[in-house]
Amino acid sequence: QVQLVESGGGLVQAGGSLRLSCAASGRTFSNYAMGWFRQAPGKEREFIAAVDGGGSSTYYVDSVKGRFTISRDNAKNTMYLSMNSLKPEDTAIYYCAAKIGYLYYTRANKYNYWGQGTQVTVSS
Repeated sequence: QVQLVESGGGLVQAGGSLRLSCAASGRTFSNYAMGWFRQAPGKEREFIAAVDGGGSSTYYVDSVKGRFTISRDNAKNTMYLSMNSLKPEDTAIYYCAAKIGYLYYTRANKYNYWGQGTQVTVSS
């Protein structure tokens, strides 16, 4: 069992930056690929970014490429999402997720554990 807790969300103006953290407890963190997802009001949960168990391979949805950076520190059992040049359309609840196994996927149903989410609001 893995417990995930997100933090770092908040209110920011368009063009600003935030860094989200996802702290994991439980099993060996490096045994899990990790992902970030978000869900805006009235919309389905969407994939944003993922990183493999070692942190060497990452993948981003096109809408955040060049603006968001996913990373992890396995020694600290923590994953991060650095978000720059934020836009109002980035407003959503952001969730981190863990998938058993080293390789990541972009589909939400491949992930085994989820955090409770953290709200990110970008004002125009």
